[in-house]
Amino acid sequence: MGRIGKRFDDLKKRGEKALIIYLTAGDPSLEKTYEMILCLDRAGVDIVEIGVPFSDPTADGPIIQAASQRALKGGTSLLDILNLIEEVRKVSEIPIVLFGYYNPVFIYGNEKFAKRAREAGVDGILVVDLPPEESDELRRHTDAEGIDFISLITPTSDDGRIKKISERASGFIYYVSVTGVTGTKKPEIADVRKDMGKIKKITSLPVSVGFGISTPEQAGEVAQYADGVVVGSAIVRLIEENSKKNNLVEKVFSFARELKNFHFK
Repeated sequence: MGRIGKRFDDLKKRGEKALIIYLTAGDPSLEKTYEMILCLDRAGVDIVEIGVPFSDPTADGPIIQAASQRALKGGTSLLDILNLIEEVRKVSEIPIVLFGYYNPVFIYGNEKFAKRAREAGVDGILVVDLPPEESDELRRHTDAEGIDFISLITPTSDDGRIKKISERASGFIYYVSVTGVTGTKKPEIADVRKDMGKIKKITSLPVSVGFGISTPEQAGEVAQYADGVVVGSAIVRLIEENSKKNNLVEKVFSFARELKNFHFK
């Protein structure tokens, strides 16, 4: 069992839910990303999603799109991110998921990517624009390296689609709580409750909810029905607003700590 599975198992035994935080690698710099990963670990965050910046992030809202552009302007590459994770692994065992789009992986090379990701200490990948029907060429390499392939389920997924996705997913299921792009709508708790019930009848994998969760109160509400909660745009916005301040890392730590302490136990 990898770090992701072990973390969810440990949380379940303690009656807790996973807090998953998204960071765009290289925003405002790779050095700050490194510091923020470690501060999130200290704050009690359970899994970190590291966004690979891409020039056409179609699933991301304006906040994360802007972060990607800043990171790309600063020269952040997929290789840089893998090297960064390797440095993190020298001091932290926090589970790490690479979150992004297929183009950078394809250009890097599927087999080469899978081997380097495993060497660096990547635990899972979530490729937004690679549905199960098109994932075999990458998965035959990542599966062989023991890297979890996190899959997305949306509010429009019917039972047949949920079953098909769940049968091939590993690590956890990422439920997109709203239609559209990240950070633009708030999830309806009644819809989350209903969809969580439907998904959990079909899969035994942990299910985490993301898109649109921006406050401790929202995270606490969603955590009642899910195994984990993903917060992305709210953290990325906080980083943007404080990127030039000396206390950026402290502010990220405080916000993550507040999230973790709000009804996650």
